[in-house]
Amino acid sequence: MTAQIIDGKGFAAEVRQKVAGHVTRLREEHGLTPGLAVVLVGEDPASQVYVRAKGKATVEAGMESFEHRLDADTPEADLLALVEKLNKDPAVHGILVQLPLPEHIDSDLVINAIDPDKDVDGFHILNVGRLGTGQKSMVPCTPLGCLMMLRHHHGTLSGKEAVVIGRSNIVGKPMAHLLLGDSCTVTIAHSRTQDLPGVVRRADIVVAAVGRPGMVQGDWIKPGATVIDVGINRIEAPERGTNEDGSVKTRLVGDVDFDSAKDVAGAITPVPGGVGPMTIACLLANTVTACARANRLPEPEGLTA
Repeated sequence: MTAQIIDGKGFAAEVRQKVAGHVTRLREEHGLTPGLAVVLVGEDPASQVYVRAKGKATVEAGMESFEHRLDADTPEADLLALVEKLNKDPAVHGILVQLPLPEHIDSDLVINAIDPDKDVDGFHILNVGRLGTGQKSMVPCTPLGCLMMLRHHHGTLSGKEAVVIGRSNIVGKPMAHLLLGDSCTVTIAHSRTQDLPGVVRRADIVVAAVGRPGMVQGDWIKPGATVIDVGINRIEAPERGTNEDGSVKTRLVGDVDFDSAKDVAGAITPVPGGVGPMTIACLLANTVTACARANRLPEPEGLTA
């Protein structure tokens, strides 16, 4: 058996196309243009790359992009004041404060200062509670992207046994709630789970989000199972040679040992090119959803949980 490769990059392009279509309809039929505000504090190189990518994707979808770049030593009170200003701005439908924040700023305080209806990251404590109790909420982008891919591949997830490896607030826990919402039988496993391979081997759906390169081996996978690899780990790749500064070149790998798992699984996401592209696509989808909800309009079909 050779697994079907789930093309996250291609599926994300379809999602972004759907988003652009909804944006066009909102503008033409209601005179509305969804707006996304992204706040970056400091000069973390990875965060700068993410913010540029998010801004570019927002504009390409026909939405308004508002970027706010603050110095690393910006007082917490100033950041909170900016968040409050964005909360009150009717042109802003989604607010994202790029993490990590400098150490002197309380990330939880800032996240929970965002209007929960504009919290397109889905991290506000009210959205966490709403998701956990089955209410309408803003859903974290990465788990939402995983759910979309699973629904697209399977049609219905009802009755399937799912194992989520990882218990983070960003992926593991919300992923489990989303799968429960689609009537899966869900187990949350982690590094301290007894007989982790045996637990994973029961699953029709495996979502790996533990942050350990190649942790999940092929013999952990039930034949024919669908494997969603959320991990993005950079490891040394001596076979690729060295950089100009003499350092060993690197490559990206997931939490699943792809080479062994693809011979057992029925379908699997690669790294890179799997879950990653869906995260920004779902950020755009959440912004359109937030705009529709704020104006009491029908939610965009196929872009929500």
